[in-house]
Amino acid sequence: MAKYRLVLLRHGEGAWNKENRFCSWVDQKLSSDGIKEARNCGKHLKALGFEFDLVFTSVLSRSIQTAWLILEEMGQEWVPVQSSWRLNERHYGALIGLNRAEMALNHGEEQVKIWRRSYDVTPPPITESHPYYEEIYNDRRYKCSDVSQDNLPKAESLKDVLDRLLPYWNEKIVPELKSGKMVLISAHGNSSRALLKHVEGISDEDIINVTLPTGVPILLELDENLHPLGPHQFLGDQEAIQAAIKKVEDQGKVKSAEK
Repeated sequence: MAKYRLVLLRHGEGAWNKENRFCSWVDQKLSSDGIKEARNCGKHLKALGFEFDLVFTSVLSRSIQTAWLILEEMGQEWVPVQSSWRLNERHYGALIGLNRAEMALNHGEEQVKIWRRSYDVTPPPITESHPYYEEIYNDRRYKCSDVSQDNLPKAESLKDVLDRLLPYWNEKIVPELKSGKMVLISAHGNSSRALLKHVEGISDEDIINVTLPTGVPILLELDENLHPLGPHQFLGDQEAIQAAIKKVEDQGKVKSAEK
């Protein structure tokens, strides 16, 4: 019997997910399909009987919007929501805004997979000449963060994501879980992968093969020491989920017509 249960998910599809671009810290709303994914996620969690006490999100709109839509579908709009930049998507540096398939054509599919999925490889850092630099670093949401803007990342590996996420996990989320609260984390592909790596003890080598589709809730059942009682579970139609995972994996491949 699980002592604690945690639901984690990658937000619904965003506008740049649809365009197959590295979105990262550029703020994007959900696409129409992403809104449907979030609502369907809420309906499914409600049907399974989940009742949340607290929700954690990043400070990016697609993460927050997903949480709101889920809670609305569940009739749990009153549940408190806490947001932190430490749950943000990985900072992809100079790659932000670029198309993944075009990058695969120019740099090779293996290099793009390393940039997207490896544990300790950092992409080239963003510079002030980057078209989205000012949009990111002049954003008011980061003036409220717990680090100075000068100390915000300019590019991150998955290891870097885990390093900045762990203090928030240990200081904010873990105490809530241990107090008996049912927690939902509406985050991003890489912040969710980093957290799964930590909780499940996934190796540096194996994390490259962990792919998370958008809008699919993941259940973690934990013992009194927050160790998993088994592997994480994707909740929903398993065939559809596997198709969604393949779709995400294919984003970093050269399109057939371009091969």
